Amino acid sequence: MQQRFQPYTRLAAIVLLVIGCLTVLRPFLAAILFAAAITISSWPLYLRLLSRCRERRSLAAAVMSVGLTLLIIVPLALVTWNIADNASEFYDQIKTSLGSGTLAPPAWLKDIPVVGEAAHTYLQKLLGSREELLSVAKNLLEPARRLLLGGGMVLGSGVAQVSLAVFVSFFLYRDGKAMLAALAVGMDKLIGAQGAAVADTVSRTVRGVMYGLLGTALAQAGVAAVGFLVAGVPAVAMLSVATFLLSLVPVGPPLIWGGAAIWLFNEGRTGWGVFMLVWGMFVISGVDNVVKPMLISRGSSLPFILVLLGVMGGVLAFGFVGLFIGPTLLAVGLGLLRNWTGVAA
Repeated sequence: MQQRFQPYTRLAAIVLLVIGCLTVLRPFLAAILFAAAITISSWPLYLRLLSRCRERRSLAAAVMSVGLTLLIIVPLALVTWNIADNASEFYDQIKTSLGSGTLAPPAWLKDIPVVGEAAHTYLQKLLGSREELLSVAKNLLEPARRLLLGGGMVLGSGVAQVSLAVFVSFFLYRDGKAMLAALAVGMDKLIGAQGAAVADTVSRTVRGVMYGLLGTALAQAGVAAVGFLVAGVPAVAMLSVATFLLSLVPVGPPLIWGGAAIWLFNEGRTGWGVFMLVWGMFVISGVDNVVKPMLISRGSSLPFILVLLGVMGGVLAFGFVGLFIGPTLLAVGLGLLRNWTGVAA
């Protein structure tokens, strides 16, 4: 009788152990998943570095971790600090201008076809009426301030998550070969002959999606920086990093280069404003249609709707690093489904 129920008791013990481990790791799950995605994506680079370091695993892992810190954590921390530092100052300046009545609609607003004249007239009337202006400001200004501060808090938590992910990635790099060997044995016992194919699909998909997301973001940030420099837009470094971050979100970069164009129009530099709009529409946003398919071609090409759902759901589930984790998890699931069904599209 005891031998009859022994397999069930072992299974129950294993299930309880897995649940307990997941409960303990739950606060760090996002960072661990992000670290795993980074490690898988950069594993070929680590192997080359390991060879140059004469197989000293700790040294190679430390070099990779320092590189991730300089490439990801430092720029993200600088953007977070700038947002937190400027949000309150911007709010106070607008509030002071509203109180003194010195605000006026920009002159270039009249030149916008069809709606420009009506928008300018409405804003002029609104800014001329103190009571109406204060009513609108009361409804919009505080939510805008909260939105800016909330964005800063999300980025701040992102800095903490990414920092933890870089810390975890050190151990994944250092002990990666042993982990891969253990994983191969485990998958062989669970899945059998298909284990190697599944592992190849997962690694290829993760690399394809991460290369596509990060490569496209870097390319868009680079061409955006060139456009900002040529047009004479201030705070090029911060705007470029913001472009990199928003490039991970569908239809994100236009918020940056569109804002830069509006600033140029407001400064009376209409020609450069038009240049910024053209550069943004055809060069910055055009990178997404050229670079991403090239970089993601070896992985699993995600439909737009899955990218959008992956980004939004990833942020809701994991915070800032969900920008990367969400689309990657959906791509892995889609890749495994295609591998299982044999359907390519």
